[in-house]
Amino acid sequence: MKNLVFTGLLLGLLMPIPATAQSVLDGTWKIDLSKVQMPKKPDVFLLQNGQYECKTCAPPIRVQADGQDHAVTGHPYFDTVAVEVIDDHTVQETDKKAGKVVATSKVMVAPDGKTATFEFTDSSNTNSDPVTGKGTATLLAKGPSGSHAISGSWHTSSFENMSDNGLLFTYKVDGENLTMTTPTGQNYTAKLDGTEAPYKGDPGTTSVSVTKRGDHSIEETDRRDGKVISVSLNTVQSDGNTMHITVQDKLHGTTVSFVAVKQ
Repeated sequence: MKNLVFTGLLLGLLMPIPATAQSVLDGTWKIDLSKVQMPKKPDVFLLQNGQYECKTCAPPIRVQADGQDHAVTGHPYFDTVAVEVIDDHTVQETDKKAGKVVATSKVMVAPDGKTATFEFTDSSNTNSDPVTGKGTATLLAKGPSGSHAISGSWHTSSFENMSDNGLLFTYKVDGENLTMTTPTGQNYTAKLDGTEAPYKGDPGTTSVSVTKRGDHSIEETDRRDGKVISVSLNTVQSDGNTMHITVQDKLHGTTVSFVAVKQ
């Protein structure tokens, strides 16, 4: 379902150097899917008596599972959700905004009910081609008796693949400013002193601030209409070709860590 989709989480960092020299951050970076450490907090779903609930969505979602569009509020990326039960182990979701499809996901629970695979397309925060991918999840706790196989607490264990436009990002340091761009259209230019700046191209993030944390690290804070939604600590490794990034998702109360490799 929607919150199984690994979308959106690429943040900046800076290694201070003289303005006349090229920064080691300049260039294009790519997330290494094999080194992603997903949040330990599970995703919790309930599908029973024709009604679907995503209990850990922020805010939670509760709609009829009849394949029809149902209005939801509080989600900047979509305003309707349609959940269709394909069979007793398969569920498909379609999210729309202003009548336009912005995301689809399909979850297929294994016959033993202990694992699931999912596949998705997501254009909810892209201004170009949708981000696509596949992954797996592991059941931590079963749902109530009589509920659909998707019900219960799930941990996203891995991503088999994801399109490059969801993994790539580019940095450019110019003096005391850091510019970030992505293939999906997100961008910002922020001073490295913590000054708040506009975050463009993402309906769920409106501003950003970046602060130096030592010689090799920065902290980035993203906000939505003044509210902090995520904080990341980004550290350049001594090889100059990898960076370790840890993101605290304040909306869901989770943490994800990953490694980016300079291309």
